[in-house]
Amino acid sequence: MKKSIWKAAITTTLAFSLLLTGCNSSKSSSNQSNNVSFENVPERFATGDGAKIKVIRKIGGDDHTAQFLAGAKEEGESLGFEVEVFTANGDTAKFHDAIEQALNQDFDGFIISHGDDAATVDAVKKLVDNGKSVVTFDSNLDLASIEGVTLTSQDDEALASLALNQLVADFNGEANIVYLWVDGFPPMVRRNNVYTQVLAENSGLKEVERFGVAAADTSVQTQNAVAAMLNKHPKGSIDAIFATWDAFAIGAARAIREAGRDEIKIYGIDVSNADLQEIQSEGSSWKYTAAVDPKTIGAVNLRILAKKLAGEETPQHFDLDAALISQDELREASEPVNMVNLNNIVEGWGTSTVFEEDWMKVLKEHYKKK
Repeated sequence: MKKSIWKAAITTTLAFSLLLTGCNSSKSSSNQSNNVSFENVPERFATGDGAKIKVIRKIGGDDHTAQFLAGAKEEGESLGFEVEVFTANGDTAKFHDAIEQALNQDFDGFIISHGDDAATVDAVKKLVDNGKSVVTFDSNLDLASIEGVTLTSQDDEALASLALNQLVADFNGEANIVYLWVDGFPPMVRRNNVYTQVLAENSGLKEVERFGVAAADTSVQTQNAVAAMLNKHPKGSIDAIFATWDAFAIGAARAIREAGRDEIKIYGIDVSNADLQEIQSEGSSWKYTAAVDPKTIGAVNLRILAKKLAGEETPQHFDLDAALISQDELREASEPVNMVNLNNIVEGWGTSTVFEEDWMKVLKEHYKKK
């Protein structure tokens, strides 16, 4: 009896082993048949092996962030990459926890956005020391001390200059200004440098007040703060608001509308679908905004990261070109303007091919067919 049971067990085990072997052989054969070989593509990607990318952004809760993340994800997936995105919604602890957790996972490269503190430098150095490729956006400038890391940003000096120069021209160099700004972020520091210079060069510009807070509900907090501020300053005492972030501008625009203070004009920075809707709305005080397409920013950062993974040369710094968008141009359009059709108003909007190599086009063509 025991011998019969033993023989049966051996027979079952052998049968199961053969079944597994057959499955594994079938799986291997299937994988091999799905393999591709690309010509004129860097060796890293020539056999169809993609990459696993993590995009980690400190700030969030706004349309600009959503567009940025979408741009990176769509560009990566068009190359056959796996892309995961995360936003900490302004929570520094969550931001650094996300980097630490991702370090222990099998990501090949990282895009780190708005890492403004010294701890970000330490975190990125740790990523690089562990063989990860890294591109950063609007982050601590000390990251330049880490070899191989590319620091990208919008051309913040151009953004501030475009908006402020328009303000100066509209008011002939004489205006009482409310300045919406928050310190501590590299792009805000660069924009503030331009603002300080413009004020120094135009004695007719007077700063009435300045304030700002970066939070998950920045636009709401700004709306409340501007509403309270308007109660302190009678009509005619404020000519314009310079908003260094679109979350500031959209909150200010809502407060001005509710207060019936449409004599105040807003000059902002950044753009999103929500911003465009506000600028085009009836009675909006938001006259101009200087911006770079956030979706393009995400895509360009992803391309730079792909070049790093391919072993190609990449710059240490790269600034994305800015454009000025006017309320009048938007309202003259034959249909409502959004982030998709904004290129009908702003030439070249959303169509940047910077860092898009020929081999990337090969991969995109292949994965577009799948």
